Amino acid sequence: MPRRKADLLRGTLDLLVMKAVSPEALHGVGIARRLEQITKGTFGVSYGSLFPALHRMEEKGWVSSEWCLSENNRRAKYYQLTAVGRKQFELQQREWNRVVEAMAMALQSS
Repeated sequence: MPRRKADLLRGTLDLLVMKAVSPEALHGVGIARRLEQITKGTFGVSYGSLFPALHRMEEKGWVSSEWCLSENNRRAKYYQLTAVGRKQFELQQREWNRVVEAMAMALQSS
């Protein structure tokens, strides 16, 4: 049975984007592909959601960007986590894990 795509919960896109660019700088299409890959196709993100999120994260200082040549020899804007972004990523991971634990406890209670 094929996996069904799921809707992203509010506030999770930033966390997933930070996860995608944590090991290396990626351009927008690369980020979208990485998100599909690391979620095994469960989450897909539209460019209409991704690029505003990247711009917002850049304004907050969580990511920085640089124009480079892509693997196709085209100019593309590459995004990477900043030091502030790494701290934010760690904070959001901890918060998300607390939410997951609380939901699991609530669903397992009788």
